[in-house]
Amino acid sequence: MSLRTTHSVDVGHVEDVSPGSGALPPRAWYASSDADSLSLNGSWRFRLSATADAEDESFAAEGFDSGGWPEVRVPGHWVLQGDGDFGAPIYTNHRYPFPVDPPRVPTQNPTGDHLRTFDLPDGWPAGGGAVLRFDGVESCARVWLNGTDIGEFKGSRLAHEFAVGHLLKESGNVLAVRVHQWSAGSYLEDQDQWWLPGIFRDVTLLHRPAGSALDFFVHASYDHLEGTGTLRVDSDVDGRVSVPELDIDVATGESVTVPVRPWTAETPRLYDGTLVTEGERVPLRIGFRTVVLADGLIKVNGTAVLFKGVNRHEWHPETGRALDPETMREDVLLMKRHNINAVRTSHYPPHPAFLDLCDEYGLWVIDECDLETHGFTEQGWRDNPVDDDRWTPALLDRASRMVERDKNHPSIVVWSLGNEAGTGRGLTAMAEWIRGRDRSRLIHYEGDWNCRDTDMYSRMYADHAEVERIGRGLDGGPLKRRQLPFIQCEYGHAMGNGPGGLADYQRIFEAHDRIQGGFIWEWIDHGVKDERFGFAYGGDFGEELHDGNFVCDGLLFPDRRPSPGLVEYKKVIEPVRIEGGDASGTVRVTNAYDFADLSHLEFEFSYQVDGFPTGAHWLTVPSLGPGESAEVKLPATAPDGQGEEVQWTVRALLAEDTPWAGRGHEVAWAQQTVTPRGPLPAATGTRPAADSDRITLGPASFDARTGVLRTIGTTDVTGLRLDVWRATTDNDDGASWQDDVRNGVEWRKLGLHRMQHRLDAVELTDDALTVRTRVAPAARDVGLRTVYRWTSDGTRLRLTVSVTPEGDWTVPLPRLGIRLGLPASFEENVTWFGSGGEAYPDTGAAAKTLQWHTSVEDLQTPYVRPQENGARADVRWAEVGYLRIEGDPEFWFTARQWTTEQLDAARHLTDLTPGDTVWVNLDHGQQGIGSQSCGPGVLPQYRLRVRPAEFSFVFSTVDD
Repeated sequence: MSLRTTHSVDVGHVEDVSPGSGALPPRAWYASSDADSLSLNGSWRFRLSATADAEDESFAAEGFDSGGWPEVRVPGHWVLQGDGDFGAPIYTNHRYPFPVDPPRVPTQNPTGDHLRTFDLPDGWPAGGGAVLRFDGVESCARVWLNGTDIGEFKGSRLAHEFAVGHLLKESGNVLAVRVHQWSAGSYLEDQDQWWLPGIFRDVTLLHRPAGSALDFFVHASYDHLEGTGTLRVDSDVDGRVSVPELDIDVATGESVTVPVRPWTAETPRLYDGTLVTEGERVPLRIGFRTVVLADGLIKVNGTAVLFKGVNRHEWHPETGRALDPETMREDVLLMKRHNINAVRTSHYPPHPAFLDLCDEYGLWVIDECDLETHGFTEQGWRDNPVDDDRWTPALLDRASRMVERDKNHPSIVVWSLGNEAGTGRGLTAMAEWIRGRDRSRLIHYEGDWNCRDTDMYSRMYADHAEVERIGRGLDGGPLKRRQLPFIQCEYGHAMGNGPGGLADYQRIFEAHDRIQGGFIWEWIDHGVKDERFGFAYGGDFGEELHDGNFVCDGLLFPDRRPSPGLVEYKKVIEPVRIEGGDASGTVRVTNAYDFADLSHLEFEFSYQVDGFPTGAHWLTVPSLGPGESAEVKLPATAPDGQGEEVQWTVRALLAEDTPWAGRGHEVAWAQQTVTPRGPLPAATGTRPAADSDRITLGPASFDARTGVLRTIGTTDVTGLRLDVWRATTDNDDGASWQDDVRNGVEWRKLGLHRMQHRLDAVELTDDALTVRTRVAPAARDVGLRTVYRWTSDGTRLRLTVSVTPEGDWTVPLPRLGIRLGLPASFEENVTWFGSGGEAYPDTGAAAKTLQWHTSVEDLQTPYVRPQENGARADVRWAEVGYLRIEGDPEFWFTARQWTTEQLDAARHLTDLTPGDTVWVNLDHGQQGIGSQSCGPGVLPQYRLRVRPAEFSFVFSTVDD
């Protein structure tokens, strides 16, 4: 018996650990003023095969008929196109979705053949050369032009160029690209994100005139003592550099020192220049700045910086990692508008246009190499490529392609070797190469806890107590590490509701010079737009191995709407601190910028009576320098609230339009109570009356047998009773690998989601209706003795709830309050005096207290996986439809068109359907949120410990 093959396809490159062949050396990414270019983006013919060798290479030949092939967009991922005909996304956090046998990959290896036919534009120069540039292809590509194999490459998020001038024709050029989803390179790209094959960044043909600039390195340092900048541009091809604004005109390789204004993230001053060689002019955007490690600190232009950053994956809910320029700009504008000053490009170099925007608008950047081998943790890091010499050329290729492409961006202050790749000789080789090439920046890598190769001590998700110890120098470790600055390269895991505890972290950051801030994980939820679910996450495409909604852990929702977490972060890191001053009527203003003074801001002051503004005044604040403070006299005396609460609010606003926000944009704010609200009325004096199956008390009626409230005035009330359960948040549930107690798990184990209510007594006295109950979970011996005491003055109804714990409670409660149902017709009309946005005990920094009005629908926060959301904190009173509720003390207020149980059971927002009842929670206490979906849990001061409690609400009706 013999076997016969119909064709033979060479796929050895797929499992070759080398970075590829045929590509030109890496160089700086730039746009030429003179040289022609042709974008090859657009519709390409496409064929998908199940394996790498399923089809021969005849498709790359001239004259091949691809007329029957469908089309895909380039840039794009084929699994996000074709209505499911081209496969589906796969999400894993760190586990490889194929057997770990480096460098081998599965035989089942989706392979996409791409074809593009193009003509050269009229006037395309005949002389010189041309290069074909791919800015990003996942994960391995082989390229043919006009039937000639020009090379193959790996390194998905890195640029690769090929010399093709000798192959071009005036018309009918055929570009063929075969892309394999899995390759040896996949072992180096195990980042926490969707696996998405395709040509997902630009493809461009670039003319290279004779004498063109090949590569160049802009060195632009700043001397903060002298106020001068020194410029030198090293170029592969000799030429001249001019910067007209600075009267500079020098030869390449020659240094010149002149007075300049420095570049910082707060003051991103760029000077326009030009590099002129014999055959080309290249525009330069030059920012003068110097980055050093000095006095144990990261300093820029002589000043230690505090990173208030985010980790940013590239993401769009419809196009994945294929981002258009406007989406990148939107990201930068949102960051600037929310006081963010730094970005870690997790975990690969971004599209270079994003770095142009960081230069222009001002963001500190940690540029991270396209390297992660996290899945090797599953076998104790055995066979990890970063400690295997065979892989070192690939690692050095990735490091050099990052540095060479991005080296001329002043926004980049730190190179990062990669992420979660263990330790090994390959990382040391990368660090040594980078230092040899670029001494003007520092080196980061979180996995190097002993700081062998790095210039800073970096950690992920260190809890508050450990960060405090690090700040005080009590963390131990090698002497070298103890002398280095510390950053949290990931903290504040923004998955679902949260993250909590950010303000507590920030206080620690600002208290210790050694701690130079951190980067929230992460910028945006990676939800995939999906008509079935709204946004899909791991497992929604039938993946056998996946990590669920762990891919949705951002400060933005997938459609780029800011989450409450981003609003909270903006407040926590605001660059101006405003605090109440002395009793004579002052406020203390502190400049928390690193470089800028306050001359770009104006300050607005107003009083509020019962949450309603009475008019604004301008507050005169000196142009304070960084770190300076001043006591500022308030411009008006407090009004007489006549028994209502009086507060003041100070807002720091942009005084003029800026490139990233207009005049009046709010940068910082503070509030303080001047006159507290008066006590609630006792609401007593009316006697309850029993009549058949009803008890009446003032405006209310009750069930005579159970004592349950039925109506207040003409408003029907359903199911009023004690409530301790909330639909667990991602942070309540925690991460499966964590050793700490995960509250959500313990709550379900105890049975708090299925509490039973036992009626013990209904008692009528001359002045009250008292209902005695016990609330407890089945199969447990713990419980809550709960007494509802109702009184009335004839028009108002007061409820006092007394709760006494019984048994040995070992976990905190999710919430403590009452829940009741109101008519669905009340959905459109909700008014309250309290926090305007979602707030919980450890996420309330941004809770601005005013009067607010909205609908029940708009009170919801649309987390991709539904969970507890939307609570308004410090509520003095709320009106829902015709019912007014006042609290003693202030309370948390939540209103929904579905029950907590329905919310808890939902996996996607499309699972939630409004019912015929508005369910209202009035909470005396709420458990904090924390960050335990990956980070630390709720701090002790924000835990809702089980202890005796008493709280009251006064109900009354509102006129129609």
